[in-house]
Amino acid sequence: MFKWLNDKIKTLNSVDSSNLNNLDKSIEKTLDKYVFKRLKNFKDSKKFIISWTSLILLIIVLLLAQNYFLSNYYQKLEPVAGGIYNEGILGTFTTANPIYATSDVDSSMARLIFSGLFKYNNSNHLVGDLASKISVNSKGTVYTVNLKPNLFWQDNQPLTSKDVVFTYQLIQNPDAQSPLFSSWQGVSVKADGPSKVIFTLKDPLASFPNQLTTGILPYHILSKVPVSELRSDSFNTTRPIGSGPFEFQSVSVSGNSPTNAIEQIYLKPFKLYVNGKAKLMQFVVNAYASKNAMIKAFESGQLNGIEGLSSVPKKIAQMNNVVVHNLILTAGVYVFFKTTSPILSDANVRTALVEAANVPSIINKLGYPTHHVNEPLLEGQLAYNPKYKEPTYNLKNANNILNQDGWILAKDGLRYKNNQPLGFNLLVSNNSEYLRVAQELKHDWSRIGVDLNVINLDQTDFNNALQTHQYDSILYGISIGTDPDVFVYWDSSQASITSTTHLNLSEYSNPAADESLEEGRTRLNPALRIIKYEGFLAAWQKDLPALGLYQPRNLYITNGPVYGITNSEINSAAGRLNNVNNWEIDESKVTDN
Repeated sequence: MFKWLNDKIKTLNSVDSSNLNNLDKSIEKTLDKYVFKRLKNFKDSKKFIISWTSLILLIIVLLLAQNYFLSNYYQKLEPVAGGIYNEGILGTFTTANPIYATSDVDSSMARLIFSGLFKYNNSNHLVGDLASKISVNSKGTVYTVNLKPNLFWQDNQPLTSKDVVFTYQLIQNPDAQSPLFSSWQGVSVKADGPSKVIFTLKDPLASFPNQLTTGILPYHILSKVPVSELRSDSFNTTRPIGSGPFEFQSVSVSGNSPTNAIEQIYLKPFKLYVNGKAKLMQFVVNAYASKNAMIKAFESGQLNGIEGLSSVPKKIAQMNNVVVHNLILTAGVYVFFKTTSPILSDANVRTALVEAANVPSIINKLGYPTHHVNEPLLEGQLAYNPKYKEPTYNLKNANNILNQDGWILAKDGLRYKNNQPLGFNLLVSNNSEYLRVAQELKHDWSRIGVDLNVINLDQTDFNNALQTHQYDSILYGISIGTDPDVFVYWDSSQASITSTTHLNLSEYSNPAADESLEEGRTRLNPALRIIKYEGFLAAWQKDLPALGLYQPRNLYITNGPVYGITNSEINSAAGRLNNVNNWEIDESKVTDN
């Protein structure tokens, strides 16, 4: 048995060994034929493979580069929705309530959070905001406003005519202490259904629709607040509810003193805003008490835009990608001659002063393009007539006028009449631009023998002097707007400091001018208004109660472009926000079709 097994194993081993030897030989032949012999050609193959691989890689790189550079031709950067906008404003935040807002910060907050019946568009034309249309009766005494459908407050409550009536009756209530009080006396406001409001005036007023831009307040919230306590209610600062493009989120304050305080008010888009949800993801108002702090924040990139400066700081001017917006205001900077002042009561003296002022030179030195203001109305405005412009610069004629008027030029370079020197004061607010203008005027008028005393006052003292008319002359900018109704600035009824507005800063009085001003504002037909205002313009040209200088600007500086801002004229600093719901700061590349 065992012998038989051993023989079988030997036989198998013999067979396996034989087969293995044959297999080894076969493998050796195969390796020699297909590997080792061809290995000699590897160097040549290696060069071939590397060459083709390099060529393919080069083609890929060139294609990518071509696509990148050609993308500039068929792709372009387009603004897209989103982004957080940080705006710096010089000043402090006291109220967002539109019936109280007067400062730049407060007016901006009111414009962002609240909507009016009307607003100004990018072309500075009056258009409907909450209102769909306005109509007036033939006498010009009854204005009917229809509201747009589906209006909502930021707490999702419906906005109706009841809210509109409530707002304007609040303004008319003396207990509310609104600065708009005087302009709304004698106007009846009532609702005619949920979407119609009727305004009835005692006398016709063509400019009345321009008064309907004030933000509307919510009846369902503020009707519960006693009117006498409304001015101090928390609604104004920490709980405002409006219907404007942005709604209030929160407010924070930093800084260890009032002089370096920074107030940050966070706003988010209101989804149901009547003109469409704002494109920005968030709007943050940063109110700076310190001008230097605001400038540094802008330089470091913390702010997208800044408002409140009178000139562009040198460091900012040297920064890349900075955009300077010169938003020309529908306003006029004048030197108002107080015509009741002894020296300036003489029309000949006023005429000489006007002709001795080199206004074109003053404008050229402002550092921004603007328009010459050469009469009580702005160039291009309804009823403006170049026929009634103030006299142009003529130094020789100015000297002749004073000579003929009995003002004798003495050796000291000054003029005298009856031993009285030809001198008066000019009040100027502490504003770098106005101070430069005042110094230019001092130089110009010294050339005709006038001793001008420029008095630079801080804002508080300047406002006090303005209110009480404590000056001989004053350098000041007045808001004129889009309508030619300048009654409050030139009618004799507004000259006294006890008058409704006391904004007749020249204390100008001329019966022909008064009649023309009153007739011009009560005519609805534009062609007739133009005719009626001619008497006023002619009287003003003859009397020259002021020296017209230029339209001022609202300087707005942005870190990079802000799509939606246009450099058209605006009526106030807050007018830069006319189109804020369409502002965009983010960009994305898109294919140009």
